[in-house]
Amino acid sequence: MWQIEGLSWDPAECGTKKISLPREKIWVPDIVINEFMDENRAPETYYVYVTSTGLVLDGWPSHVISSCKLDIYTFPFDFQNCSYTFNSYKHSRDVGNIRLFNHCIVLRRRATLYVANLLIPSSFLLSLDLFSFLLPPQSMDRASFKMTLILGYTVFLLLMNDLLPVTGNNLPLINVFFSLCLALMVASLLETILITNVLCGSRDFPPLPKWLRILVLKYLARLACMKKSSNRSESTFYKNSMTDNAMIDIPKEELVGGSPVRVWGQCLDEMKKMSQDLLAIRHQVEEHFNNDNRTDDWIMFGQVIDRVLFIMYIIFIIVSLSTIMVLWLHLYSLDKRS
Repeated sequence: MWQIEGLSWDPAECGTKKISLPREKIWVPDIVINEFMDENRAPETYYVYVTSTGLVLDGWPSHVISSCKLDIYTFPFDFQNCSYTFNSYKHSRDVGNIRLFNHCIVLRRRATLYVANLLIPSSFLLSLDLFSFLLPPQSMDRASFKMTLILGYTVFLLLMNDLLPVTGNNLPLINVFFSLCLALMVASLLETILITNVLCGSRDFPPLPKWLRILVLKYLARLACMKKSSNRSESTFYKNSMTDNAMIDIPKEELVGGSPVRVWGQCLDEMKKMSQDLLAIRHQVEEHFNNDNRTDDWIMFGQVIDRVLFIMYIIFIIVSLSTIMVLWLHLYSLDKRS
């Protein structure tokens, strides 16, 4: 709107307070929008409105394609403030009584689409990865299941990449959420590989160090509510039985034909051979039970570490996702107030 001095009439005599005139019949200033990025493609208007006081009103439509600084940190729960500056190349604000102003448009994004297509599927996949810890760690099903989840989540992010903003002043918080979910899935897969290696290759490992046995099998196992199953009584039973079986009764003299000296010599030779064989068998049995005890320690070690890492995984998910949600809600409330 602008004021033209001398252009006025008496509404009582003329019978109207406002008339419309062709744009070519009246002086019209050049009004531009500084943020224009393209030409105006809106349909042109051929008339302007003039009031009885000389005030001219121009309802000039604009199809604005402009640049706007976007703050997408809280995407998809963000508010955008876009300012448009109306200006004139020929005249200043103080010349010709031209009333120019800055117009601010507040845009609020509809977050339902992004929540349904991005956040909820990511939460479901992360929950599947969490519950996959219930699978036996020594089987290959857990590792293959986790690798399938990572592959599926990667494909999901590639397909949903078009819904994410590509321009902005900073990194959206939702990208941090997606990166965190992918990092947690990769970390859980690495944990499964480590535990599977410990459980399946425990026979080839050296004995578990004493300090590690005390720290893990005693304290961490107690924190994880796990009890160690011991097979030492069973090994002691087998050792005692082997020792008892090693005692061979010497045949009595009246049951053996021939001279007593000859019989005793044969018995001593047989007993020496049997003693050597029994000693070799005993060494093999002892080595077998020692290896079993060592293997049991490593298996128990792997199970305790798997349980502890599972608990830490749950705690980290709860803390990190809660932090992101609190940030989203806090920043959303601040944007809404402003």
